[in-house]
Amino acid sequence: MQTNAPLTIQGQGIPSIVLDISGKLMKNGYQAFIVGGAIRDSLLGFKVKDWDVATNAMPEKIYDLFPGMTRFHLKHGTVTLVFRGKNFEVTAFRGKEGFGHSIEEDLAHRDFTFNALAYDIINRRIIDPFGGKKDMANKVVRAVLNPLERFQEDPLRMMRAIRFYLELEYSIEPETLMAMTSMASAIDTVAQERIRDELLRIVMVKKPSKGLNLMRKTGLLNRILPELVEGHRKRQNNYHRYTIYRHTMEAVDSVEPDPVLRLSALFHDIAKPRVREKIKERWRFLGHATASAELTKDIMMRLRFSNEWTDRVTSLVAHHMFDYKQDLSDRTMKRFIKRIGVDNIDNLIKLRKADDLAHGWGRGFEKDINAFEERIYAILKKSPPLGVSGLAVNGRDVMDVLGLQPGPKIGKILKQLLDAVIEKPECNQKNKLIQILEEIKER
Repeated sequence: MQTNAPLTIQGQGIPSIVLDISGKLMKNGYQAFIVGGAIRDSLLGFKVKDWDVATNAMPEKIYDLFPGMTRFHLKHGTVTLVFRGKNFEVTAFRGKEGFGHSIEEDLAHRDFTFNALAYDIINRRIIDPFGGKKDMANKVVRAVLNPLERFQEDPLRMMRAIRFYLELEYSIEPETLMAMTSMASAIDTVAQERIRDELLRIVMVKKPSKGLNLMRKTGLLNRILPELVEGHRKRQNNYHRYTIYRHTMEAVDSVEPDPVLRLSALFHDIAKPRVREKIKERWRFLGHATASAELTKDIMMRLRFSNEWTDRVTSLVAHHMFDYKQDLSDRTMKRFIKRIGVDNIDNLIKLRKADDLAHGWGRGFEKDINAFEERIYAILKKSPPLGVSGLAVNGRDVMDVLGLQPGPKIGKILKQLLDAVIEKPECNQKNKLIQILEEIKER
């Protein structure tokens, strides 16, 4: 598409590929508008990450118009075009049932007013039929037209409302909030993977408890993480100032925004309500770390988290109550590090510090945690490898010596070698480890 001056939205330049895509659609007799988050983010002064186009062309026609580009279909009438490693979505207008006939009809079926904006490339103007710019000025999250209908179209929009409430620091318009409360159970129909992704974005904001508390009040949290709600209003012993739920919120807010760490803080006491019992007039939570790790694994599998993340979070939850004594031997400490994983040990210390702070009475175990941290890093500084990547041999060496094909057995043998090196650091030489492999071969 040829223009005399650079096209911009609120001073933000529109990528030439987006103009080319739109231009090709229009040259073939179709309408084309830039839509969605690109307009919102431009008006907010944020860097635009995704440039999307809406058109009255049908998906099959969109697909056929760009034979020279890598392209593939997505659901809901969207074709994704790939240019220089970046994805650009071109979507047919939405309508009440299926596809729509105009940009106004399309925008009427978007989630929130600040997302129901379009940029008219020909006339260089923003189309705003539902007051999205006004709501942005007033810092309001408002569903387009009828919130019940918008949430019925896609119940995940209720979680998105909470995410925007957090990320943009907006308020949620009362009718929209009321609809979220009345329709909370509809979230059950959404794929777990989509719920997981929105939950992650919520726990990664500056203060996750603000969003989690709103999820609890609307009923969404009880549908997604009912185990977490079990701790609401459940008192603990005198060591804890807060209820189980409030303590968890304090811990999540205290840790840095690393996804594994935030999830570990969210789940670290998840089974406490289930093991809670009163012994001699005092609430006790015997075995809660182990029980919480087991429940964490169930939850993360339900939400379709990767095995790697599930293992890391579960390990942190299981060991967050570690008991450090200064007379522990270096060998015992090394085995502990190996069990947690070198890559995870830093997170364990951070989790324990957040847990300690979240008791509400100050840092009760600060001295012990700091002593543990100093000991750990002193060992890491001078110790032999505490992960298989630090061994003097690798998986290829194992396969060559033992005549094995790639598979899980290679990893198990490398862990055997790692155990041997932890016991005797001087063994971490290639010839000595090859000798151990030869002995394994002869068994």
